Amino acid sequence: MGCGRGNESSNHSSKRGCVCEVVRSILEIQNAATQNECSGCTTNCFLEPLGGIVSPARHSADTRVFTLLTKSGCPFFSTFSSTDMPCDACVSIYFRVEDVFDSCCATLRVLIPLDECRDPVQLLNDYGCEINMRKVCDVVHFAPSDSCITVDLDCFCAVQCIADVNLGVCN
Repeated sequence: MGCGRGNESSNHSSKRGCVCEVVRSILEIQNAATQNECSGCTTNCFLEPLGGIVSPARHSADTRVFTLLTKSGCPFFSTFSSTDMPCDACVSIYFRVEDVFDSCCATLRVLIPLDECRDPVQLLNDYGCEINMRKVCDVVHFAPSDSCITVDLDCFCAVQCIADVNLGVCN
């Protein structure tokens, strides 16, 4: 069953969700970014080339940062670790797709949320069990963490693309 979906018909596996297709497209766009020079575009998760979600126009980008919403409408979050950046803020809602496989499973790199001064942003509320949505507004930069997770993309109801950034993952 998984993901709290309850009883579902067995033909669900033949119907792919849109979150899976969006994340698959993001991966293709990221992979093409190292081969194509890009120009400016408007905003949309399907926009090509990578770099289209930045303002002002295109800069060197290797990552389309995105968030996922659970079927209950809450931001999906994961813990992370980073040897480059010791910090108390070890939870993030921001991801970079690394791979999509077996129909709709994906490996996601957890991205470190950073504020304007490039300091980590603590996204958990005071109780440490939910995301403080006011803190999300403080996030303007991202850094790659050393943590990756594997998820079933069919467990989510929405994906939101946040920005195209250069994290130096291709270097």
